[in-house]
Amino acid sequence: MSNACVPNSAIPTGSKRCGGGVTPGVPGLESIVPNDVAGLIGWALAGSVPVVAFGAVLLRAFRNRALGVSMVILVLIPTLATLSGFIAVSGLMFSDALATMSVVLVVVTAVTVPAAVVLGRAQARQLVWEKQMLDQERAAEASRRELVAWVSHDLRTPLAGIRAMGEALADGVVAQAGDVERYGRQVVRETTRLSGMVDDLFEMSKINAGALRLHLEPLDLRELIDEVVAANEPAAGRAGVKLTARQPNSSITVAGSDQALTRALTNLVANAIAHTPPGGRIDISAEAAHADAWVHIDDSGPGIAEADLPRIFEAGYRGTAARPPAAEGGGSGMGLAIAAGLVSVHHGEISASNRERGARFDIRLPLLDGADPAAVPRPGRDRGLSISPS
Repeated sequence: MSNACVPNSAIPTGSKRCGGGVTPGVPGLESIVPNDVAGLIGWALAGSVPVVAFGAVLLRAFRNRALGVSMVILVLIPTLATLSGFIAVSGLMFSDALATMSVVLVVVTAVTVPAAVVLGRAQARQLVWEKQMLDQERAAEASRRELVAWVSHDLRTPLAGIRAMGEALADGVVAQAGDVERYGRQVVRETTRLSGMVDDLFEMSKINAGALRLHLEPLDLRELIDEVVAANEPAAGRAGVKLTARQPNSSITVAGSDQALTRALTNLVANAIAHTPPGGRIDISAEAAHADAWVHIDDSGPGIAEADLPRIFEAGYRGTAARPPAAEGGGSGMGLAIAAGLVSVHHGEISASNRERGARFDIRLPLLDGADPAAVPRPGRDRGLSISPS
């Protein structure tokens, strides 16, 4: 037999082939690989590089898809590249060694691909969670900065007034008894306002830190609403606003803190009074639907700018001029944020929306387990009770 090599397709078994080695008909791995290292590397690269290149294209094409898909591609690339390189080295001829290698690679693939999918999904969940946490931290930091800037401004204003009036009194600029008394009353009002702002800041810090502890007990929302309406009736009368409450005959029982829920409702009503022009009205209604209790507070003010709705419950958020601010000295400006925090502690939700005329604030609270919305009506209670300033 001639020692010259001939094309692979024309040589018999055991003949020398171009590139080294012998025909794949001879059993054993040593019979299907080239005799020289250069030939081995060349055939392996020729078979594996196209697979790797195709895998890189797939990775780029699916880079914005699920992470699990990329993980599967990453697992399959080396497996298929190995198989392709082995086939190229064998001269595209099927042999026992190639069959053995194929079985091994199939088993490895069957094990690694599901593992890659599971790991990819776990990694994707971890990345999503980390991104959410990072976004929350950035939002919280931005909110803290806004709050600090806002508090600095709002604390500085009354403090400057108190200082000016104190200096006027100390220097004898104000000597008339009536003026001294008027300055004294103004100082008391400003210090009371500052004290309220500090109290609100302290309460907001407890809510944000999750340190607010409430004693929950069965409460009838109708009674809370009656108390809030009665407490805010004088303020509504001074503002020329009609305040009404419309409630069902049946009790609406929730598990809550009387003080906390009263504070939340009071803040919402006070906000509505501050933004409702004279001659307007504020309607408070309550209802029970399925497993939830609802409180609706509707005003006839100018409404809320759509751009402000997503951030209206953030502490210190100024918003646009669509809904004019409350009068100077009307509060700390954190009423809505505190109300939202107190409702959240009760496992409820608070939202704001615009109606055809005015704004609506909704509070949803879970009904107390076992509470029957169709309970026996309270004695002496009329549906559609209306309380308005005289």
